[in-house]
Amino acid sequence: MEKQALSVSEAIRGRRTVRHYRPDPVPAQVLDELLDLTVQAPSAWNMQDRSIVVVTSESRRRELSAAAYGQPQPLEAPVTLVFVADSTAWEAPNTDIAEQARRNGAWNAEFTALFDSRAEFHDLRRRDLLRENAVKNAMIAATYTMLAATALGLASAPMNGWDPDLVKKAIGIDDQPALAIAVLVTVGYSDATPPYPGRRATERIVFHERFAA
Repeated sequence: MEKQALSVSEAIRGRRTVRHYRPDPVPAQVLDELLDLTVQAPSAWNMQDRSIVVVTSESRRRELSAAAYGQPQPLEAPVTLVFVADSTAWEAPNTDIAEQARRNGAWNAEFTALFDSRAEFHDLRRRDLLRENAVKNAMIAATYTMLAATALGLASAPMNGWDPDLVKKAIGIDDQPALAIAVLVTVGYSDATPPYPGRRATERIVFHERFAA
């Protein structure tokens, strides 16, 4: 597969949020590569408590556009990725995660025991933060998607304005309250390169040791 020769820093600086797309489909091989890169994203305790629903049919993209208050991105982009966060993923044994990590030499017995104890997740449950934790992990994966898309010559847009109940209904999980919609990301080929809107100066955003207003 031919790819753009982009470094990570070039992909970060070159990424743009695109609202309008050409109708060209994303080749299956390119989409597969994008998804393979997306699932490499880290998550707390490698719990991988996020899933991606790939929506390509026009009828379902129309539903997503309606759920997003009529925004055009899902209608125009040939692919919309719905990132689903699972606040109950930690409750399953997830033995495959631990076994794979041990085989790869990434986890020792002590770390595996900590994983099996689920101590951090029990604490998150006590503080009612399980959903927030899963959404954070899904958002990390969505960020990987957007940077990988740029490197593959694709355009993308994160979408955070939608009715979660309608999005869940569109992808068939409206009867699963433990699942939350983290974000939608549209993917395709831009009809034009949007100008860079700019960012505030680093010194207004980055602080050292302590936050300063």
